[in-house]
Amino acid sequence: MKQNRIILFVLAAVAGNFAFAQNRAGKKVEIPERRISIDYNRQKGPLNTMFKACVGAGRANEGLRADWQQQLAYVKKECGFRYIRMHGLLTDDMAVYKEDKRGNPEYNFMYIDALFDFLHSIGMKPFVELGFMPGALASGDQTIFWWRGNVTPPKDHEKWAGLVRTLTQHFTERYGADEVKTWYFEVWNEPNLSPGFWSGTQEDYFKLYKYTALAVKDVNREYRVGGPGTAGAAWEPELIAYCHKNNVPIDFISTHAYGVKQGYLDEFGNSGTVLDKNPMSVSADVLQSRKEIAASPLPQLELHYTEWSASYTPADPIHDSYHEAAYVLQKLKQVGNAANSMSYWVFTDIFEEAGPRFTPFHGGFGMLTIQGINKPVFYAYQFLNRLGNIELLNTDSASWVCKDASGNMQILAWDFTNTHPGDSVHNQDYYIRDLPAKTKGKLKVNIANLPAGMYSLEVYKVGYRSNDAYSTYLSMQKPSQLNRQQVEQIKKENNGSPVFTEIISVNSGMIFLKELELRENDVYFVNVVRL
Repeated sequence: MKQNRIILFVLAAVAGNFAFAQNRAGKKVEIPERRISIDYNRQKGPLNTMFKACVGAGRANEGLRADWQQQLAYVKKECGFRYIRMHGLLTDDMAVYKEDKRGNPEYNFMYIDALFDFLHSIGMKPFVELGFMPGALASGDQTIFWWRGNVTPPKDHEKWAGLVRTLTQHFTERYGADEVKTWYFEVWNEPNLSPGFWSGTQEDYFKLYKYTALAVKDVNREYRVGGPGTAGAAWEPELIAYCHKNNVPIDFISTHAYGVKQGYLDEFGNSGTVLDKNPMSVSADVLQSRKEIAASPLPQLELHYTEWSASYTPADPIHDSYHEAAYVLQKLKQVGNAANSMSYWVFTDIFEEAGPRFTPFHGGFGMLTIQGINKPVFYAYQFLNRLGNIELLNTDSASWVCKDASGNMQILAWDFTNTHPGDSVHNQDYYIRDLPAKTKGKLKVNIANLPAGMYSLEVYKVGYRSNDAYSTYLSMQKPSQLNRQQVEQIKKENNGSPVFTEIISVNSGMIFLKELELRENDVYFVNVVRL
């Protein structure tokens, strides 16, 4: 019996095999060759979609803005995120707590209701980060960021627990217990960064965690609560041991990781960051976290990386660069099934830890700029969301190949090359440059047993000057402000349209060939749609 075969040739790089071409002098030049062989009928199983389980946002009050809401609805539609996590749900700009003259608590959840009702309206759920401290409950006046999130322990833990309990009961009454059972309640953010995000000790945090977790469970034992939401995968075994020893409920571990070599907190980007040359940066932390949980007294705990990215500062131009798209895909592929979610930090540059930003491209965390321009990393997540629900067997380390119930097939393949020159140059000096990508070798993707028929072949691309809004901005001479026409021009030139389309016929025994050029950090999404 003959096989139906489609073979897609893509220029890429890998060591081990070689093809040959002639240079201008007529001499043979070796071209590295990477091969991927896929059988349409050989399934790995359902695609693990942990990459779109959750996404981050700056702070809750920003979620009351019309432009923030418009961008989130767009990102939800295109990238499929199910949960969103943000800071500052309980800070004073959300007006949740005050006390009367006698010191009795007064609660107000109108701002939270407006925000969560919006999330519900677009089909998203909150990954509820419980923090920071309302001023009337705070034991001190230490704050963080332009918007002054109070990072001190509560002056009265019973009153803190009362706030958490009342808020959780309010959620239950407003949305129903069955809905709230699907949420996550995370206690605080990065308490190991003291005095930055937490003025207390680890012992103080564990006390806060205990009061918070018990308050949530007082409302419904099936509600999910966890932590410690630390920077750098810290305090995980310690929190598990504490909860196990003291019979404190915990349903998941949360922590954060970033891909630069030094530091944890730098909202202005003044310290200078360097992209780590370690090929397992970020992903090694995730794998280690999973090992720590597996070796603990509570080995079945879920693991959520509630923040991650190439860099921890919202003033790092790698976030705007085309390198970020391939970087994200590489790390997600390396993580595999180790995490239940990997929440990219964040979806939008409407993000004011350092205050309102004054330039259209400033190295912000977001997938979109303040004016709603798609960055390359946005397309990485859009491509992931377009993958079919069935993953095919694939030994290649830099691609996914999937299919769906309609017989369509999707290939997401990339090259990640860390071109950073090393410790002597900061990201802030390197990724603001025009960085042309060098060509790479050949990738040969063999797809066997594709059913006979007519197909539409659509090829999408992200890379240097391809859906690379920052390079378009550079070509405009980096104006400090963009007018409406300039914004529309950048959007039009980087709108995610396919770079190639063709109608093909696949017959029994037929071989179809197509060559695509790939350079350093290019990302290709190939959609094979059955007609």
